[in-house]
Amino acid sequence: MFKKLLPQSQLSLITLISAFAAGASTSLSFAPYNVWPLMPLALAFALWQSQQLIGKHAFRYWLSFGFGTFAVGISWVHVSMATFGGLPLIVSLALMAILSLYLGLYPALAGYLLNTIIRPQSASSHYGLLVFKYLGLFPALWILTEWLRGWVLTGFPWLWIGYSQTNGPLSELASIIGALGISFVLAIIAGAVMLATQKRVLPVLTVLSVVIIAAIITPHINPITPSGKSVKVALVQGNIAQSMKWEPDALWPTMLKFMDLTRNHFDEKSSVDIVIWPEAAIPAPEAMVEDFLVNANQVANLNNTAIITGIISREEQSFYNSLIVLGNHHSKQQPSADYQINGDNEFRKHHLLPIGEFVPLAELLRPLAPFFNLPMSSFQRGDFIQPNLSAAGYKVAPAICYEIVFPEQVRANTQTDTDFILTVSNDAWFGTSNGPLQHMEIAQMRAIEMGKPLLRATNNGVTAVVDPYGKIVDILPQFETAVLINDVALYQGETWFKRIGQTPLLTLCWLLLLFALWLRYRGLTHQDSKDVTE
Repeated sequence: MFKKLLPQSQLSLITLISAFAAGASTSLSFAPYNVWPLMPLALAFALWQSQQLIGKHAFRYWLSFGFGTFAVGISWVHVSMATFGGLPLIVSLALMAILSLYLGLYPALAGYLLNTIIRPQSASSHYGLLVFKYLGLFPALWILTEWLRGWVLTGFPWLWIGYSQTNGPLSELASIIGALGISFVLAIIAGAVMLATQKRVLPVLTVLSVVIIAAIITPHINPITPSGKSVKVALVQGNIAQSMKWEPDALWPTMLKFMDLTRNHFDEKSSVDIVIWPEAAIPAPEAMVEDFLVNANQVANLNNTAIITGIISREEQSFYNSLIVLGNHHSKQQPSADYQINGDNEFRKHHLLPIGEFVPLAELLRPLAPFFNLPMSSFQRGDFIQPNLSAAGYKVAPAICYEIVFPEQVRANTQTDTDFILTVSNDAWFGTSNGPLQHMEIAQMRAIEMGKPLLRATNNGVTAVVDPYGKIVDILPQFETAVLINDVALYQGETWFKRIGQTPLLTLCWLLLLFALWLRYRGLTHQDSKDVTE
């Protein structure tokens, strides 16, 4: 049995199962488990076991690894399809499996190219080539395929391996190199551990020493410092049942519930600056609830505060998933101003969720099942870059739900004078699964990258306040009706990642790949071997 787990030139069923298990084990490195050392070890195991595989064998091995990663890591996807999409359980599981297979193509591509560009026999006979293969080419291929996964077909950058370190000792590296950069570091560590199995100990000692030193130094060179200012916020978690949220009869009870929860914090004792309601807290177009909005706007103004709420906005025949500001915009105290539909202090979601907010091939898919005809699945996109919201004199960089997983979009919308990042969501679609917890973990990473406090307001959790170092400073329990009051400390300065983004890392990866292709062109990377099977 053990011999079948050893590196071989052809695949066996046991090898494929072990690849799947290694991929599945990586889910334990993400929230809520946070066993962060597991990620590089699982990758190193896969590199070790697949070291002699080339061609279709390497592709299938890494496809099995990727399928295990996503079949377990995003198993929560089927919850929305089965519970709220009207699909039978077997169908929702089958669709989740298809999605997992698609996502598994990206690690499969990385594994296939790794042993195609630098053949196993060539690497084993040349020390320098072996080191470059696992410390240069593999990290480059892994990052480029992760980046592609976050871009192709509108992108799905969930479970980038860098997120496994959000609550680990490498997290603050994101202030310089971002989540994708941490993925690069983990891939290098995995490659170094793989080399250690070949009795090449120096690379792993060198890599671990450099990473440990970098992790120690990074907090001391982070230019983010407290500004001495703060903003008092109230994050309202309404805990509206997803089954009732879009029911017409539930509209006014929903809005009144949010207002009742808010009204208790308008007194002088609480004296909050900004009240935040979650995504689609008002589940109707502005024009349909204008009377309520006019009243809420006046109440907020009279109490020297602002209310930021999710709502559906409309322009001609186009609908948008939006955030608007009620009450005082430019200062805590200002003269009363009439509420205006489609005002200029509004944010419209740009990165829409496929199926949930727009349906590709809608005419074909919508008749098939309720899952393809969910409420509000015909939104239009807002602009990629939009002005910050102004609320009680504070500048707010919004990201609605799924948008928080796209670091370059958040970076483009976070300005020098931004006071905090705000992400609102409704993760009730995913029930008690790990999905909302992983979503929270990703949001924490954005706070580190941008060096800004991050507020997350949700319908039923996870509602929390995060500091610029990714630490949760206050949080509400999931699945409860509650209000989180927090005096959020503000910070000044720009992280290195905010200044440079992903471009230097991606440039490095492309250069490493081009260098490997040049070596192959020169005939240095593909010696033939009798024990390696195409």
